Amino acid sequence: MKQLLLSAVLLATFSLSAQEFKGLDKSPLDMIQYPTSNRDSNKSIRVLYSRPQLKGRALSKLAPNGEVWRTGANEASEITFNEPMKLGETTIPAGSYSLYTIPGEKEWTVILNKATNVWGAYNYNASDDLARITVPVKLAKKSLEAFSMAFERVEGAVHLHMGWDTLRIAIPFTK
Repeated sequence: MKQLLLSAVLLATFSLSAQEFKGLDKSPLDMIQYPTSNRDSNKSIRVLYSRPQLKGRALSKLAPNGEVWRTGANEASEITFNEPMKLGETTIPAGSYSLYTIPGEKEWTVILNKATNVWGAYNYNASDDLARITVPVKLAKKSLEAFSMAFERVEGAVHLHMGWDTLRIAIPFTK
């Protein structure tokens, strides 16, 4: 009996130590939440997205103008609302949505799409769009190597900021 127990323990130990773990993701998954305070557990909005990096490449090659982009890397970015919000004139019910964008030189189109758990924008279907809004592009002096997002409270709204290279956009959500 002792030999059988010892054999089982050794086999389990060997199996665990033989486990292969992959290296770090080249475009790591990140999450932002609003309100941004870690002490406030009642979050209104959460975004899960992967953060591609320029690595000497042109932004226009990674997020081409005029084409639907997954707004990050890997899976399409996912935005979750824990309460109804408005994007432009459209009320967004509580729930999760894919967040797509269509980059442009002077403005970007932001799309909330009902399809979730999708890889990239390869199967994007406009008939699943819940809301669209166009926002102006601003240029910054400082370049961001990794695609980044952040929330900011502004009077009567919450802005979801996106930045990459010197490009910046702000997406306004209201209650």
